[in-house]
Amino acid sequence: MLLHVNAKHPEPRKIAQAVTALERGSVIAYPTDSVYGLGCDLLSKQGIEALYRMKGMRSDQLLSFVCPDLSDIARYAIVSDAAYRVMRRLLPGPYTFILPATKEVPRTLRMKRKTVGVRIPSHPVTLALTSALGRPIVSTSASLDSEFLIDPREIEERFHELALVLDAEGVGLTPSTVIDLSGDEPVLVREGAGPVDFL
Repeated sequence: MLLHVNAKHPEPRKIAQAVTALERGSVIAYPTDSVYGLGCDLLSKQGIEALYRMKGMRSDQLLSFVCPDLSDIARYAIVSDAAYRVMRRLLPGPYTFILPATKEVPRTLRMKRKTVGVRIPSHPVTLALTSALGRPIVSTSASLDSEFLIDPREIEERFHELALVLDAEGVGLTPSTVIDLSGDEPVLVREGAGPVDFL
């Protein structure tokens, strides 16, 4: 189901509809400041399994946590002072940061990995969604075979298991920049939408 949402002032009723779908264990597609994301509720084992299945991902591949604000990140990741300074300067924005995971990360997502990817996109719809849900959305990009899908209708057609596609303007065409902050020095993993001249 395609649901048009105002990109600048997301309608609370529509956001509530998306949150209900997430709480039921469904996967939705939603806009970010980089590309469209596919996401589910952090607490939904069913949703997480559906995400992996829809994308054809291996179980050891990393999914990101989309959080409403920086204070939320500290619950799921160990944030050093240096990492905090970097993130405070760049978030909200088109970055994914890899950090050491805390025990709050559900076991289905930790497995053998000791790190977690975290994001705070600057898109108003994403921020409204995570704030209304009250916890992170487990997320991956709406892509197939390395092709990023930017048309909401095509996303709906290609991913049959989606409960909802939030159609909003202001979505980017480039995936997020991925920076590993789990070590002593920041490491650029993927150059994307966010500038990296500070590294």
